[in-house]
Formats: sequence, structure tokens, C-alpha cells
Amino acid sequence: MRNVLYKVEIIFEKLVSKAVSILGHSLTFIIALIYIIYWLCDAEFYLQSRHKLMLDLIYAITFLSLFIIQKSVNHSSKVIQIKLNELVAAHENARTHLVNIETKTEAELSQLVKEYEKLAEENKEIDKATENKLPE
Repeated sequence: MRNVLYKVEIIFEKLVSKAVSILGHSLTFIIALIYIIYWLCDAEFYLQSRHKLMLDLIYAITFLSLFIIQKSVNHSSKVIQIKLNELVAAHENARTHLVNIETKTEAELSQLVKEYEKLAEENKEIDKATENKLPE
């Protein structure tokens, strides 16, 4: 059962990754913009009440904003990831398996979080022991 759940999670993460990539693509925005322009050119659109017309315009702007925001988030995320990868790669004591960590599944990331929490606890204990040994 766990194996099936793990495989489903991997498939879902790949699907989400692909969807995010598609939503943030410039071509997707252009297609959405063309659709909105076509929709605005429809004669029935202007026969609506002013209230409904305003709501539809707000929906159209919100719809297009989704693609713009996703493009921006994708760009920022890639920039940050590249900078972090460079920092990890440049540090001689760094564990290089952390480069391209964004390709890990949620389960693998959770396991890494647990490892780092354990490492942080060990460092706290070492720091406390060191503080106790220092002469005052």
C-alpha cells in the first residue's frame, strides 16, 4: 500500500510540476489573452447589465494575472535555486546531493528536514557543552 501511495505521489508531483511550467509559460499567457480578446469582441458580452459587465472584466483581469504571477514566481524560484546551487557547489564541506534538491519528492524532502532538525539538536547540545566548559 505504501509503495502505491509513493508512486501516486510521484505522479502527482510530476503533474503539478508540469502544470506550473505550463501556467508560467509566455505562450500560455498569449493564448489566454487571445481568448479574452475574442470574448470581449462577442456582441453578447456588451448586452449584459453594467454590473455583470464589470464583474466579467474583473474576472478577465484576474484570469490573466494568474499567468503573469505564475511566470514571475517560476522565474524567481529558478533564480533562487541557481544561486543556492552555486553556494552549495562552492562550499567544500557541503553535501553535494543538495544541489538540484528541487527534484526531490515531498517524502524525500520531509526526510531531509528530519535529518537537519536532528543535526540542529546535536549542534545545540554541542554548543551547550562548549558554553559550560568555558571559564568565566
